[in-house]
Amino acid sequence: MTTLRRAELADFLRARRARLRPAEVGLPEGVRRRTPGLRRQEVAQLAGISIDYYIRIEQGRGPHPSRQVLAALARALLLSRDERAYLFRIAGESPPEATGPSREVPVGLRHLLDAMTETPAYLVDAAYHVLAWNRLAGWFVGDLSALPTDDRSMVRWMFGAAVDESYWNDPEALAFARTTVADLRAAYGRYPADPALAALVTELLGMSPRFAALWAEHEVGERRPTVKRVVHPELGPLEFECRVLNVPETDQRLIVYVPEPGSPTQAAFRRVADRPVPAPNGQPA
Repeated sequence: MTTLRRAELADFLRARRARLRPAEVGLPEGVRRRTPGLRRQEVAQLAGISIDYYIRIEQGRGPHPSRQVLAALARALLLSRDERAYLFRIAGESPPEATGPSREVPVGLRHLLDAMTETPAYLVDAAYHVLAWNRLAGWFVGDLSALPTDDRSMVRWMFGAAVDESYWNDPEALAFARTTVADLRAAYGRYPADPALAALVTELLGMSPRFAALWAEHEVGERRPTVKRVVHPELGPLEFECRVLNVPETDQRLIVYVPEPGSPTQAAFRRVADRPVPAPNGQPA
């Protein structure tokens, strides 16, 4: 345990509180506010602590905050991974180690997905479980809302028994799978204490000789953008760049299907943007 820096902790909490809008944490805007950001009582409510206790922390007095209180404040203020570590250090505590991939979806990313009305996009954690998606992505991954989170696994879809063997005759599909496995191995190294990730790898090794062969290559690396050409059962031939954007604060990936402007693929995306999402197909395009 290091020294509690009360003044620095108080300044940091005030600054982080001031940057948040109520809508970002699921609270109503309410009447006009005299100052920007959340009120103290709102932070206390979100963290599950008393308003008096929170005021004492922000005023640089009161008891040493516990690790549980610090973790609750980090969640309430939507702190990034670096900000959370900083909060713990100035509060005189060692930062908590991440035991497994984060499945908490930042509010801003949900808003971003909803705003991308003509581009399929979905968010996955470091183990490639689909966490959130927009309407258009449903045409490729299906409407996953009725499925348990553990059943929304891209790597299970990719290497499952339902995948036709002819899929692997496509060099682009094989390259896509190889980079996915390399990224999964990198996550496996970052979270050695996560039993769920270890169980997923063990399951895939026993289920798929193809996965086992790629895993045995010991390639490690983050996903790179690739061009995908697919024949969709309803939309026909499509070609788009599969762009993978890293989200550093949660170690997640935002996967976006980017068509060429003015292309038939862009026209197809626009054509079905407002149509009902198909049922889950068990395999992403």
